[in-house]
Amino acid sequence: MILEVIAINAADVKAAARLGADRIELVTGIAEGGLTPSVGLIEAAVAAANIPVNVMVRPHSQSFCYSDEDLGVMLRDIEAIRRAGAAGIVLGALTSAGGIHFPALEKLLAAAEGLDVTFHRAFDEVRDQLGALQALTAYSPISRILTSGGRAPAPRAIARLRELNESARHTNLRILAGHGLTPDTLDEVLRETGVPEVHFGSAIREDNTFASPISAVKMQVVRKIIDSHTSA
Repeated sequence: MILEVIAINAADVKAAARLGADRIELVTGIAEGGLTPSVGLIEAAVAAANIPVNVMVRPHSQSFCYSDEDLGVMLRDIEAIRRAGAAGIVLGALTSAGGIHFPALEKLLAAAEGLDVTFHRAFDEVRDQLGALQALTAYSPISRILTSGGRAPAPRAIARLRELNESARHTNLRILAGHGLTPDTLDEVLRETGVPEVHFGSAIREDNTFASPISAVKMQVVRKIIDSHTSA
């Protein structure tokens, strides 16, 4: 079972790795839901990490619908992320009708060859999640979907997360449950959904805010719960 932790600077990366994270999602602009970090930050994060660093590819927070100009920026960002030595990228692209924008996705995946790919929480704005999941199985570069099971926090969408996880079994995709997970809710979510990966942000920080550092105590609790499910 994998624990992914959001990092917004190199100090976060060092702390998360030391305290038991298995993978980093590196972002900037966290107040806007996460945007593409600078090349300097990516290079610093990669240098600080002994675990994989996956980098957000999101040029703006207006929506998950991207113009040709936006896609051009994203393609250049993916190349910069590759040169910086990151393990992977985190991306998503939607149509205005609430579906996955497959032509845009295919352009991005072609540029991402060899990188680990997460389809991010744009998935939670898709109208037909089960249909979208099945469509994404056709894209072998995508390793996982980051989702809370919809717009609600993950602990309030246990039934949908279970359904998504069952649908993803025996495919190239894994469900990475995130948004709203806390040390207090993690055990129930894992027990009831069976998801193989979890994603934590502010809930493992002191004062539950990105303005504060990652909490060693909270990370210890989360790691203990994950390890208990791994060994069960």
